[in-house]
Amino acid sequence: MSLRKAATRSVRAMSRIVSIQTKSAPAPAAPYSQAIKANKMVFVSGQIPYTADFKPIEGSMGDKAEQVIKNVSNILQEANSGLHNVVKVNVFMSDLKYFEEFNTVYARYFAELKPARSCLAAKALPLNVDVEMEVIALENE
Repeated sequence: MSLRKAATRSVRAMSRIVSIQTKSAPAPAAPYSQAIKANKMVFVSGQIPYTADFKPIEGSMGDKAEQVIKNVSNILQEANSGLHNVVKVNVFMSDLKYFEEFNTVYARYFAELKPARSCLAAKALPLNVDVEMEVIALENE
């Protein structure tokens, strides 16, 4: 086998892309994966405050943040990762008045290693929810 063929085969093996799906988080509300795993990284699609059986969480932003983080955690677990491996977080809120309450919950889960993060106000979020969170994480070694 030529060196070029071996290198091409190696690159293909490293860049294998796998769709991640778990019943421990709500099914996607549109045509996308809950997460994609590629090159030992996990890209979790935006998670909203819905239960695994697709029921909305009512109540405070704290309640909603708990559910969103639980959904993310369950998807990461299915992908051989976890919250401890998160390197980037994007949070979208319908109104930044929820920022402090969301952060109170968020800080309990990301107390030691704080991932890079963006937090934006969005005019509208899927299914009219108040918060959505997506993450990028490393796979467990």
